[in-house]
Parts: sequence; C-alpha cells; structure tokens
Amino acid sequence: MARLVLKFGGTSVAGIPQIENAAEKVVAEVARGHQVAVVVSAMAGVTNQLVDYCRGISPLHDAREYDAVVSSGENITAGLMALALQKRGVMARSWQGWQVPLVTNDMHGKARIEEIRTAEFDKRLSAGEVAVLAGFQGVTPMNRISTLGRGGSDTTAVALAAALKADRCDIYTDVNGVYTTDPRIVPNARKLARVSYEEMVEMASLGAKVLQTRSVEMAMKQNVPVQVLSTFEPSIGSDLPGTLVTREEDIVEQHIVNGITYSRDEAKITLINVPDIPGIAASVFGPLSNANINVDMIVQNVSHDGKLTDMTFTVTRADLDRALETLKNVASLKDLKIHTDARVAKVSVVGIGMKSHAGVAQTMFAALAEKGINIQAISTSEIKISVLISEDYTELAIRALHTAYGLD
Repeated sequence: MARLVLKFGGTSVAGIPQIENAAEKVVAEVARGHQVAVVVSAMAGVTNQLVDYCRGISPLHDAREYDAVVSSGENITAGLMALALQKRGVMARSWQGWQVPLVTNDMHGKARIEEIRTAEFDKRLSAGEVAVLAGFQGVTPMNRISTLGRGGSDTTAVALAAALKADRCDIYTDVNGVYTTDPRIVPNARKLARVSYEEMVEMASLGAKVLQTRSVEMAMKQNVPVQVLSTFEPSIGSDLPGTLVTREEDIVEQHIVNGITYSRDEAKITLINVPDIPGIAASVFGPLSNANINVDMIVQNVSHDGKLTDMTFTVTRADLDRALETLKNVASLKDLKIHTDARVAKVSVVGIGMKSHAGVAQTMFAALAEKGINIQAISTSEIKISVLISEDYTELAIRALHTAYGLD
C-alpha cells in the first residue's frame, strides 16, 4: 500500500465527462489498496472568467476580494469530484484550503505556503476516505482566503504530498510526460522516462509549461517524487507511464543534454552610453527590483575609453512598459538613450550531464552559426546554457539544437 497525491489540472476536469474520467483514475488507485488524496484545479477557462469579472468591476481591485472570487473555481471542481467518487462507491469528501487548514502568508494573489495541518487528513486517509482538496488556495493568519498564483494547484499538490509524507505525487495533465522539446515544433521529440529535479527546475523556469517552477523547487527541497502523465490515456500513475521527476542519483543513464526549451515572453532593453563607474549597475537594477520586475540575462560591454559603456538585459514582455517607466524615473539615467526589442526569444539547453562534459557550449554555438542565427546574449548555469536570439529563428534554432545534441 502506498500513499499517493493525485493532481488534476484544468483540462483534466474541463467538464462533467472529464471529471468522471478523472474519478475513474482515482477509483483504480483505491482498488489497488492505496491511500489517495486528490488536488483539483478549476475547470479549464473558469479562472480566466473569474479574473475578467474582477477586472470588469474594478481594474484596481482589492486583492483580498480578488482571491475570494478567483479561488471559487476550485471549490466547484472539488465538490463535483467528491460526488463522482461517491457515485462509484468510494468514501470521499471535498476540502477547501481554509478547512485543512493550508496556511499561507498574506501576499494575496501570490501567497506562499507556510504550514499544512494534516492531522484530520491523516485520520480520514487511514480510514479509507479519499480527501479532495481545492488547489491554488489557502488561508492567511488573518483568516482571509489567499491564492498561490497561476499554476498554484501544482504547488498545492506537492506541498500536500510532502506534508502527508506521500510516496509519490502524480500530476495528471493533457500531455503524457516531459519531452526533450516541444513536440509541436520537433515531431520526433522523445518523452523522458526520468528527469532530475535540477533539470526540471531549469526547464520549467526557461519556458517548459508542464510544471510550475515553484512546485518543482518544493518537490526538490522536500524530496517528493513527482510524475507527469496524461489523464486521457488508459494507464494510471501506479503503472509509471509518464515522466518521473526525481533525484539525480536515481537516474541511471545521464545524458549530456536532456531538453531544449524556449520562451517567447522576452523583451530586450539596451542602455546606451552608461557611465562606467562603481554603483551604476545598482542604480539600474535596484529600482527594477523595488518595482518587482524580474531581470534575466545581463550583458555589459567593455568600456574602451574608461568612461562610457552599453548595458543590455531582458525582462518579460509584460514588464517592458513598467521597466521603461521605472528607468525613466531614475535621476542618474535620465540622459541615457534606451533601445528596446520585444521580438526576441530565449532558447536554452538543459542537462545534468553538462557538469562532467566539455564542449557543450561550442556545440550550441556551432549549430546556431551553421543556420545563420545570431546570438544577442548568453547566460549559463552549471546545467544550462541560454541564448537570446531573434524571435523569427526560434523554431529553426530548436530543431537545429535538438539534432546537434543527438536528441532526435
């Protein structure tokens, strides 16, 4: 007998037929003697509609009331899932975040989980009852409903699995695992049987949409095995048909590169003739940080005259206008020329094998050069290399790199 947490995303519970199908997966796990907790998202499209309602009332809405509204989609799904399980003869009840309670901080709209009190959950699971928890939501110390941000149901599921000391957390979605790259761009992309936490964190943060970055970080910290699999295939999680995200030491064969990711949500900002003096970088990036604008790739040119230099960095496209407004209000930067380019993309190669192999960067640069693709910026970590290129060459770059690293 194992203790499992099963999470069903929006497309997996998009309507009554999909909820009934997901319930069959839960029943199959219970039939194998497992203790099962379920985490559900809102039905596909429902959260967007609720967000639009809030914006329709007031663009500058009260974040606390916003959370009360947008969290309601998951409550509906949880109740319907419990009903579908009861119809199949399985003891089940729905739980909302405040009932557990799943305690968060008071950062409404992007709250962080601080504690999950699982005493009652443990008792119910041990008695054979399936607990169906509404994902994405919690409760603040002031007893206000909070939400965890987009994709927060993944984080709910992993956090619950850690708190319950579950053997595995299965994330059911509309894809059957993690692929070497987007199969819509490279049809012969391969599904990975296993991928390390470190690789999955990088892939999620660099554009892979399969898992929310925070959920993978939490899984790595708490050592929770996470499986990504399809709701719409006949197998269930215990058959291990998907991709298992696990510890590096549990992966027997470590490839140099396991994945090629991309993000089109990039914008480049270049500051021209920046004074080359100590503290200038802090005067640029400090205000951006204070404005909660995340900066990614940073390149500073060599100062030939010892006086002026150019500085290039990237932000998300959604933050571009706010970033420009922020920079224009910095007194020391008022006389600078600022160039922007929102038609760029970030393409990355990821693999734990990079730790012990040389020449990975050269392979990437050569493959792009062969296709005539110019690199505008580069950033690296121990297990990834990212380059910024013109958006027009995104798909060509992905296909070239997929072949160059032998992933076809």
